[in-house]
Amino acid sequence: MKIAVVEGDGIGHEVIPVARDVLALVRPDLEFFSVDVGFGRWEKTGHAITRDDIAHLGTADAILFGAVTTPPFPEYKSVVVTIRKALDLYANVRPVSGNGVDMVIVRENTEGLYAGIETLEPDRATTLRVITRRGAERIARYACGIARNRRHLTVGHKANVLKSDVFFRDICLHEAAAAGVPYKECFIDALCLDVLRHPDAYDVIVTTNLFGDILSDVAAYLVGGLGMLPSANIGDHHALFEPVHGSAPDIAGQDRANPVAAIRSAALLLRHIGDPSAAEQVETAVVVTLSGGVKTRDIGGSAGTKAFGRAVTSALQKTDPGPS
Repeated sequence: MKIAVVEGDGIGHEVIPVARDVLALVRPDLEFFSVDVGFGRWEKTGHAITRDDIAHLGTADAILFGAVTTPPFPEYKSVVVTIRKALDLYANVRPVSGNGVDMVIVRENTEGLYAGIETLEPDRATTLRVITRRGAERIARYACGIARNRRHLTVGHKANVLKSDVFFRDICLHEAAAAGVPYKECFIDALCLDVLRHPDAYDVIVTTNLFGDILSDVAAYLVGGLGMLPSANIGDHHALFEPVHGSAPDIAGQDRANPVAAIRSAALLLRHIGDPSAAEQVETAVVVTLSGGVKTRDIGGSAGTKAFGRAVTSALQKTDPGPS
């Protein structure tokens, strides 16, 4: 089984190798190959990502992806958004767990304000928000598939202001009713506050692209910050796994980055390729490491990125993997 590894930029060069080493330890049969995209690639070649890069990524059974920085010029579109659209990774799944919190934010990943339909003029900038029936139906069905095995679904929207959200909300509610999933709806601004005040009231949340991006960052506060949140980008034929955080150039190269989000993204990758036992080993090793007091600075510890990775590896080596 082939896994594409994209370190990306900034702290991606530090946290992704840790996650790759964890994968290699629990699944020595995996074959890894590297793909270089992002700002560093642009500096060297003048291209942040090419069609050949996307085609190469498309040959992988799964992709382990670090944060990338897009060149700061209007003509360049986000690298990761480009990949999501090219590989049709329509479902962005962001589990928020820890500290007694257990929710999953499901975000439509290819439309909305990130559809990339924009104009920039001297006196006006315009971004078109695109919500299609196909896009809304499939993300609603994906979220319902998760909620069916949990408790209930919340549809986050701004239908009191946006007609496109009336469209999105109605489709989601219809799909939830058809699936027999208990559901409720909430305005996204109120939802961002209420998940912080009453996180136990939420289980699976489905929303649009930009709203899901913001909501998951807000919810990260509940579990220690962005360094703790993994994510999966899922399509019908491809899947990409990445930490929610960005490339953090301000701390890059200082051995300060928290690799938990990257390691947990690797665990999501293992579940996706059909190995829940190995995924559970990885998740348990992270919990054991944190419980043992090994933490990076952002969550109140003093361990560096590499030291935390070594502690997780040590915890894995002490775990009896059992039958695979």
